Order: sequence, then C-alpha cells, then structure tokens
Amino acid sequence: MAESETIAMSRKSRELTSKGYDVINLSLGEPDFFTPEEIKTAAKEAIDENFSFYTAVNGYQELRTAISKKLKRDNQLDYSPDDIVVSTGAKQSLMNAVLCLVDPGDEVIIPVPFWVSYVQMITLAEGKPHFLETSIAQDFKITPEQLEAAISERTKLFLFSSPCNPSGSLYSKQELEALANVFKKHPHVYIISDEIYELINFSGNHESIAQFDDIKDRVVVINGVSKGFAMTGWRLGYMAAQPALAKAATKLQGQFTSATSSITQKAAEKAMEIKPSVEMLNKFRERRDLILDLISEIPGVKTNVPQGAFYIFPEVSYYFGKSDGKNVIENVGDLCMYLLNNAHVAVVPGNAFGAPGCVRISYATSNDLIIEAVKRIKNALELLK
Repeated sequence: MAESETIAMSRKSRELTSKGYDVINLSLGEPDFFTPEEIKTAAKEAIDENFSFYTAVNGYQELRTAISKKLKRDNQLDYSPDDIVVSTGAKQSLMNAVLCLVDPGDEVIIPVPFWVSYVQMITLAEGKPHFLETSIAQDFKITPEQLEAAISERTKLFLFSSPCNPSGSLYSKQELEALANVFKKHPHVYIISDEIYELINFSGNHESIAQFDDIKDRVVVINGVSKGFAMTGWRLGYMAAQPALAKAATKLQGQFTSATSSITQKAAEKAMEIKPSVEMLNKFRERRDLILDLISEIPGVKTNVPQGAFYIFPEVSYYFGKSDGKNVIENVGDLCMYLLNNAHVAVVPGNAFGAPGCVRISYATSNDLIIEAVKRIKNALELLK
C-alpha cells in the first residue's frame, strides 16, 4: 500500500515549518472551525454520567436511532437503527463496506478524480479498480453512457463521492436518477455513496442515490460528523445499508476495532439532532468565491466551479516542461514540491486522485491565508518559463 498523498504532503510541510519556514498548508481536508458548543456539552455530560464502558460493536442504540431519524428527516431515506453501523470515522465505514463486498478479482468502478484512499482500499481487498475518466468540461462527473460501457460481468461495485473530494462536484437528482437507471439493468452491482461532505453544499439540498427504490438495497450510504460538524478528531462515521450487509460489517468491525469511543458516540447523537452551522457553510462559500477569483488571474490554470466540499481542483499542466533555471517541472509532483520549497505553500498533487494534470487546494483556512497563499503561488509560477 502507498502512503496517503494528503498525509505525506502535510508531513512535508510540517518538516519545513519545524525548520523555521512560514508554510501555508492547503493540503489537508479539515474545517478550521471548532466543534459546536452543544456537541461539546453532550460529550462532557457523557463523561460525568460515566458513559465510559464498551458499547455494542455497531454503536449505541440511541445513536443509531438518531442517525435513522436524521436520514429520514434530511434525506427521506428509510433505514432502521439495525441498518446503521457506527465506526471510527467514515474511512473505517468505507473500508468495512469494501471488505464486505469485494472478493479477489472483482472489478470496482471509480470515477476520476477520486478520494485518495479508494484505490488503496480496493487493492487491500484484492479487487481491481476500473477508472472512468472525466474532465473540467464535464464538471468532473461521469455520464450514464460511460457507466453503461464500463459495467461487465466482473463488476461488483461502483464507488463515488458527492459532493466530491477532490473536485467539489456534486450530482443533481436528475443526474443520479440517470445513473440509477443504468444500475437497474445490472442487479449484480453494488454502489457505495460517500456523502461525508453532505452539509458543505452550495447548491441547495443534498441528493443521495439511495433515494431510488429500485436500487436502494444495493446502495451503501457512508457519512459522518467530521466535515459538517467540525469533528475530525472525534473520529466517528457511519454506514447505512441493507440488513445483511450491516450485519456483515458489524461482524468484521468486531474483529478490527469493536465500537468507536463511547463519549464520541454521545457527542454524535447530539450532532444528529442540531441544525448544521449556516455560518460555516456561508464562510466556505465566501472562501470558494475568493480563491476562484484569485486563481483565475494565474495564466494557464483552469478550474471548474465546485458546488460542495472545500477544495478546488485546478488543471495545471500548462506549467509542465517549464523551468525557473534551477528546477524543471516534469510533472505535477515536481510542481507541488516546487511550490512547497519555493512558495512555501503545500498543495496535493492530482495523481493521488487519479488526475495527474491537476492539484488539490483546500480553502479550509482564513481569507488572509488564502490571499497570501495564492499570491505566493502566482509569484512562483511566474518564474517558470
């Protein structure tokens, strides 16, 4: 397995910082907000009330009930508490689903760009990734025709995120319905829908592919509290799936980690009940518009307009083959290291997401740091001839 590129770039930026350099880290996907007070209070109360013992592997009944209600209230999805498996982060929820579904040699269709860990998860399960290419012109989204052409008798799973990490693209209800109509014709294919960025959505209501009854039993919904409630360090995600798959994931998790933190579970129960932060969403929208305006002033850089998450994913191949007299930029990895060492800005190379002509830039930071970071990037790129 390869090291996560996002974690690797963040580590490199910390190494430079430790040497006294002023590095702006735009590599990690972490809200720069604090966990809401109501959630912190619930955790403190749980400690005081001695919720400090093992829970059921799939999570407290009260939390799974709260998640079930949330899915009905916000997404019009009917899942019973027994269909919910709570895990130590959405990453574990994803891994549980993949290991329960994918056998050696099974093909897994993954639209490009994709989150960095998808391919490593499929590799660990001894599956075979089948990539579907997209472009900025497509808003980094696949078409039903692409999906139909990719499905074979060996296809076991389709794995995607909406809103997407890294592109920020999201699928509308009509687009998801068109994909669902393809899946109807192929009952041997399961779908994992990674919806961890559900609450960071600039276009209106979130849409889940699980809403279509004809395929719902083959859809695994993945979500959690890290992004929408600024709870990355609390480590809690969850899966909603048909009963047999939920039971399988619980059995698997029972041998890996058992349940996640009991205190985190009580905090997450409160998160399922409160309204998401409108302030945080508005701030991310403001930052998105700011960074898009600034990036548009850099020659040769192209990007879509992301409708969710907190990343932009610009295409930067214009700078391949150029040099500042010392460094020759052969590929996106060279470009990211050039920006880190010369501009002291950390971004993630797009090859980590299956798109070697792009870079991922997180705007989960202050306006001032965004302005300074893009200024540094622009100045450094101007030196490449």
